[in-house]
Amino acid sequence: MSEAFIRSSQPKNAIEIRGLVKTYPASGPHTPRIALNEIDLVVPRGSLFGLLGPNGAGKSTLINILAGLTVKTEGEVWVWDVDIDENQRRAHSAIGVVPQELNIDTFFTARELLEFQAGLYGVPRKERITDHLLDIVELSDVADMSSRVLSGGMRRRLMVAKAMVHAPPILVLDEPTAGVDVDLRRTLWEQIRKLKDAGTTILLTTHYLEEAQELCDSIAILNQGSIVANDTKDNLLKKLDNKRFTLTIDRDLNDVPPNLRPHGWELEGKRKLKLSARPTQMSMGQMLLSVQVNGLNITDIVTEETNLEDVFLQLTKTA
Repeated sequence: MSEAFIRSSQPKNAIEIRGLVKTYPASGPHTPRIALNEIDLVVPRGSLFGLLGPNGAGKSTLINILAGLTVKTEGEVWVWDVDIDENQRRAHSAIGVVPQELNIDTFFTARELLEFQAGLYGVPRKERITDHLLDIVELSDVADMSSRVLSGGMRRRLMVAKAMVHAPPILVLDEPTAGVDVDLRRTLWEQIRKLKDAGTTILLTTHYLEEAQELCDSIAILNQGSIVANDTKDNLLKKLDNKRFTLTIDRDLNDVPPNLRPHGWELEGKRKLKLSARPTQMSMGQMLLSVQVNGLNITDIVTEETNLEDVFLQLTKTA
């Protein structure tokens, strides 16, 4: 599939899903299992969209349906404005999937691997972008070396290039930094940003919530087969409306002063008072005054903003 064919149209949304259901039938002693339950989801073109959820939430099932590896039970799915039921080949050609597992034939060089993959997709030789992809993932210097001598980080970057040989406008990254060290993770983040800046729509699944918070524009959270949140990253963080405060005071305390107890203050050690509070309900001035009326002087203040982990845990906690 040529780049011109895939990118000939520019739809508003890269992916649209309505009423998606996937039910796995009963098997032996096991009852039927609903993996996805009435999923509605829109991924805007050009966005870096996070799909989060605990293990078993349905993320892999959804990705496999988009990639044509799993057949949906009900619902409608459009990929790059193409209904997957009407033109499965074209819809699936609009997506490149980078799986979590490294899947590289070590008998090939990096260049040979990309050329072979492009051939599988039917990309004519004159339309292949092998050198461009090697440059994007910073592997041009090792392009003709055997894949077996590449480091783990290089292999992961090669997997990204492999998924893009047919110039798909949508790239699915399934746990792209699982098991890699901090430095390599940062390097991969930069690669992901470059792809987005070049116009690729990216759907990212990750268990590293810091990663999602750093990279994503919008986020959907799946839990037990249903979407429990779907909004911009900033709006999700605002919804929790929570800050953590740690105040260091100038003297030892044996207990939390009586006027602070109803508000949830806790004493850590002898000189640190801690509080989780909603800024919309208690201003910083009110909080400091309530401490100082006890004759306490504050020597240090540390505040922690709500992060995506707080939102995730609140939305996916089970009774």
